[in-house]
Amino acid sequence: MSENFAYPASVVRDQAGFYLVTFPDFPEAATDGESKYEALNEAPDSLEEAIAGRMNRGDPIPHPSARKARQALIPVPAQMAVKAALYIAVKEAGIRNAELAKRLDADEKEIRRLLDPHHRSKLPRLEAALEALGKKLVIGIEAHA
Repeated sequence: MSENFAYPASVVRDQAGFYLVTFPDFPEAATDGESKYEALNEAPDSLEEAIAGRMNRGDPIPHPSARKARQALIPVPAQMAVKAALYIAVKEAGIRNAELAKRLDADEKEIRRLLDPHHRSKLPRLEAALEALGKKLVIGIEAHA
């Protein structure tokens, strides 16, 4: 199964003239801007912080819902997408950090850093951790819409 880390977002103009961006999959996430461009430019940071909050609390990270007409599609920043994928894979496997550390021949402290949404982990270690859980990292590139 493939996991996509781009979430639909609604953009509406409020009474003050600002553009408000909200995410159906993350009710706790919202941002705004004086222009639609500015609001959409801020949206990935808002989405990233919502995912980080869920990871820190141990809450589930939802799969992206289907994009509806007039919704923007906001990709999660790359580092966070990989960390969220690892977080989801660990939850699905039902294992503790110590078990993943054993599979990677690593210290449990390293696993905590790999799962820390604000720690700048190295991509090869994140990829190795995903592989230890039977997952493969696949990166794609798309043109701007």
